[in-house]
Amino acid sequence: MEKWFISKKKADFVRIGETFGIDPVIARLIRNRDITGEEDIRRYLSGTLSDISDPFMMKDAEEACRLLRQAVRRGTKIRIISDYDVDGVISNYILWKSLSDLGGTVDFVIPDRIQDGYGMNSEMAVNAKKEGIGLMITCDNGIAAFDPVKKAKDLGMEVIVTDHHEVPYQMEEGRKREMLPPADAVVNPKQETCAYPYKQLCGAGVAFQLMRALYRAEGREDKELEPLLCFLAIATVCDVVDLTEENRIFVREGLNRIGLTQNTGLRALLRVHNLEETTVNSYHLGFVIGPCINASGRLESAEKVLRLFLEKDVAAAEETAQELKDLNDQRKGMTNEGVKEALDQIEQNGYGKDKVLVIYLPDCHESIAGIIAGRVKDKVHRPVFVLTKGKEGIKGSGRSIENYHMFEAMNEVKDVFARFGGHAMAAGCSLSDESKVEEFRRRINGCCELKENDFIKKVSIDVDMPIDYISAELVRQMAVLEPFGKENKRPLFAHRKLFIERIQVFGDNRNVIRLSLLSDRGTRMTGMIFEEEDIFREKMGEGKQYITCTYYPDINVYRGNESLQIRIQHYFFT
Repeated sequence: MEKWFISKKKADFVRIGETFGIDPVIARLIRNRDITGEEDIRRYLSGTLSDISDPFMMKDAEEACRLLRQAVRRGTKIRIISDYDVDGVISNYILWKSLSDLGGTVDFVIPDRIQDGYGMNSEMAVNAKKEGIGLMITCDNGIAAFDPVKKAKDLGMEVIVTDHHEVPYQMEEGRKREMLPPADAVVNPKQETCAYPYKQLCGAGVAFQLMRALYRAEGREDKELEPLLCFLAIATVCDVVDLTEENRIFVREGLNRIGLTQNTGLRALLRVHNLEETTVNSYHLGFVIGPCINASGRLESAEKVLRLFLEKDVAAAEETAQELKDLNDQRKGMTNEGVKEALDQIEQNGYGKDKVLVIYLPDCHESIAGIIAGRVKDKVHRPVFVLTKGKEGIKGSGRSIENYHMFEAMNEVKDVFARFGGHAMAAGCSLSDESKVEEFRRRINGCCELKENDFIKKVSIDVDMPIDYISAELVRQMAVLEPFGKENKRPLFAHRKLFIERIQVFGDNRNVIRLSLLSDRGTRMTGMIFEEEDIFREKMGEGKQYITCTYYPDINVYRGNESLQIRIQHYFFT
């Protein structure tokens, strides 16, 4: 079920348009994203790296820099430990490249998803000591690694934690008390006492800012780190953090540079996806490049991707890039099967009545549990956990909806988990054995306060705008709103009652539907729907000739000819 509503935020759109040289419709779209005030609008439209906050505002950044500078000077062996997803791998690469270029003696470890699970563990600390490591630095993990950090400290190593995940806490007299690992420095903007103003950086963003601080402390210039911005853009988009303020600037700056990258591995990834001659945008990062990087950590080892980014040989890089693409194609098939099984289980077991869906797929590859959870969440608009049978115990991933803070909900039943962590919208967990699955389902639903209204998907329409007003110039101006992503969604318009003159269906799976549409003012335009024909025909029924839809406009280029079209997102017939 969906509920459509039109944003009605007020401003002087004509004046804003005149001030910034944009169409009043673009000004309205900016206001709908809660960007107000001339300075905020300027930063939104044309913010640069000079608008990024001072990295030394991060709590413990100064101490972390002192430790790193000392380690580099003394030749101390430094080991980087990251997560195995896109954000983790790229965080690792940013630290490795930056520290190596300063002359540091650096190596890396990325946990195996199946063998090691998420993040730093105590065995890694023991191995590091045996291998002569003097300083360990985490990225995109570590904020909850209490025992492993303590182990490393007990063994005489220095530890720096860099992370962006929620800080663990316990309630004392009705108030949250943060619990931090006993590291020498903890760099995470989400700490209550951290003065850094922007809290939504991904793990790679935190790592990049720490390296900016380090380079400044070394008397080096920020521009030396600019080749890393295209990597930071990939991590920021793929970790689905807010594409606002600093993240927006990082992604835009990275996209501007990605086509010029000199990194052999990244160029190979672009090449195998035929993107070398394309203007790469946030869609390509999130749905083409990112999934390839993730596939390695899901089905093989994430170290393969990191070594690709370190590769200098063009032929070797292209071979690895093609292997990653093939792995991702394999992952897609496994995901589709898992989604079908999950939806069947909901129907067969009567889970549809649950406010929070806990789905146990014992034979599912644990690496794709999060993707399946996200797909199911999109279909049923409820928080979803997908659990699988791991090598040791039960592993799971969750994906949430706007009104449900997944990490805080899990904290209320934390004794059911062996481990857990995450954010408002996504989380991961481990259970000791299958006997805990039903307890988890019962208790997470027992403390859920969501109401029926929360399960209605809310479709926010920017402007109720007939297709008659669409022009090529307006579509081109909409590019100033990019990059699109979380908290900066692609603009959505609506048109009531378009006459359907013709329906054509294309695609190997007959899931590309092209409509020839006519407005009551006589404007003709093509409308594209990407959906299976059977579902479309079922919705249409018999005798219906008009479609009311939400859409975004774009320009279709075919054999050098340009034509306006709309991509239909939500619709119903009359």
